[in-house]
Amino acid sequence: MTRTIKSFFIRLLASALVLFLCLMATGCIFPIQKETETLRIGVAVYLQEDTFIGTLVQDLERLAQERETEEDLKININVVDGRGSQTTQNDQIDRLIALNYDVLCVNIVDRTSAAVLIDKAQEAGIPIIFFNREPVEEDLLRWEHVYYVGAMAEDSGVLQGEIILDYWSKQKERVDRNGDNILQYVMLEGEPGHQDALLRTEYSVQTLSSAGVNVEKIASETANWDRTQAAARMTQWLQEYGTSIEAVISNNDDMALGAIDSLKNAEIPKEEMPLIVGVDATAPALDAIKNGTLQGTVLNDADGIAQALLSLSMALASGEDPSQVVELENAHYVWLPYQPITGTFS
Repeated sequence: MTRTIKSFFIRLLASALVLFLCLMATGCIFPIQKETETLRIGVAVYLQEDTFIGTLVQDLERLAQERETEEDLKININVVDGRGSQTTQNDQIDRLIALNYDVLCVNIVDRTSAAVLIDKAQEAGIPIIFFNREPVEEDLLRWEHVYYVGAMAEDSGVLQGEIILDYWSKQKERVDRNGDNILQYVMLEGEPGHQDALLRTEYSVQTLSSAGVNVEKIASETANWDRTQAAARMTQWLQEYGTSIEAVISNNDDMALGAIDSLKNAEIPKEEMPLIVGVDATAPALDAIKNGTLQGTVLNDADGIAQALLSLSMALASGEDPSQVVELENAHYVWLPYQPITGTFS
């Protein structure tokens, strides 16, 4: 090949290269794709088979998918189940921290263990949001990037009391079966030491007493938020106290449904069942209200909690002021209101 031909090809290749680079720069060919940012949220729950917690997790995952379509963002939610063991949950948190997740959302097994998790999160520089199970205030104040999302437990107890009070006022003859002007009740309590169980138990009865209703506790037992355990407790009470039970006050819906299961197994007609109230407004509980076996529940806003968790997580991961996306009280708390839901009492 002659020197002239070689020179021609060199100039041709150089021109082609320049043209290619110009097209690349203007985006005409092979446009450079911006890598989509990924938000990684680690969610640790105390027991995923809990009806309310399971619903909340589903709401969070659904909302995350909706936000992905609205914004140029991928949201990776990794849910781990402590299965009622704080030791297991601690190990799971260690793993999420080691994987450098952007935010930790924790439904803690044992609220007295919050300080340990907070210290680990602070050391790793990962914001931590507790939800539905409230740590003590002193622990939340350990670090500026610690938050709690939930509702005030005493309010749910007050609303339970008000639901019963309304039935007592309007259908007293139906509620007060023996006509002694005293409300005889049994109490199904959540796990021992849980603040929701303690406050719901206290304020539901206190609300009735403060309104002038004479109340008598026949029995009270822990059923650990569990439907099967509650059914067993109710079966025992039916054997011991029979129809003298005029009301069943349950710290949550699953236990209220367990009481209903027991009454059905005992072949007690719906019109002869005692007044029953729960908390959470889960789908099965709402069905029971529709069919008239559950007279009331208190909405614990799973969807609202999930929305607050997601908004707060996105703000914290991006370095935004969280108070711009959620209403913070004392810089650490996001409170959601409870709402009463009632049915009929035939």
